[in-house]
Amino acid sequence: METLSYRHKAQKRATGSKPLAIIGVVASGNLEVLVERVLPDTECRIDINTAAEGFGAVWEAVVADFVERRSPGGLKLSINDGGARPDTVALRLAQAVRLIEEDDQ
Repeated sequence: METLSYRHKAQKRATGSKPLAIIGVVASGNLEVLVERVLPDTECRIDINTAAEGFGAVWEAVVADFVERRSPGGLKLSINDGGARPDTVALRLAQAVRLIEEDDQ
């Protein structure tokens, strides 16, 4: 098991008011993402637990691209990975931010 953690400055705070959201499921080739609104508005932290060791550079690139595209300021994202491909990771991260940005029903 490998644990990775990345901190980034975001351009702006993620919109919405939900305090947390979760998306995905840990299974072969997939992952779950828990997103929490707990950081200052321009900070983003992404913590990753993965069984696929040695892919730190790939994770770093996917995370950096995600932060640049979505500007998830104020959010802490916790990922439990079940061997997801980079495109699946990018999809789940985008879904997590979209979910937390939705208005509370």
